[in-house]
Amino acid sequence: MYDYKVIPAPKRGTKAKGVKTPEDRFSLALQDLMNAEAVGGWEFLRAETLPSEEKSGFRSSTVVYRSVLVFRKAILLEEPEAAAAPVVAPAVAPVSPPEPADEEPEITSEISDLEEPERS
Repeated sequence: MYDYKVIPAPKRGTKAKGVKTPEDRFSLALQDLMNAEAVGGWEFLRAETLPSEEKSGFRSSTVVYRSVLVFRKAILLEEPEAAAAPVVAPAVAPVSPPEPADEEPEITSEISDLEEPERS
């Protein structure tokens, strides 16, 4: 499972020594932002451009496209302690089968008990 974080993409580049073109400055700003999130354990997933409806004026609205960066971080699920501990079956002494009896079995019912009673 993952936890997600969405942040706005940078709109302007970052000035730095040796970085002169607008593309290089923008790349540096994006790189710094991504590295800062990686330090916090966030993995860059993708960049998206999505529509956002905004009010413009008193009664009208317009659609503006926003660029966002999507990061994710793995969530560690805790296992219950019972599931984590191995289950050990208790030791059971072997049971030997009963020895055959030398006596004849005792009959406890008679034939009359098995017949259906007469109905009138």
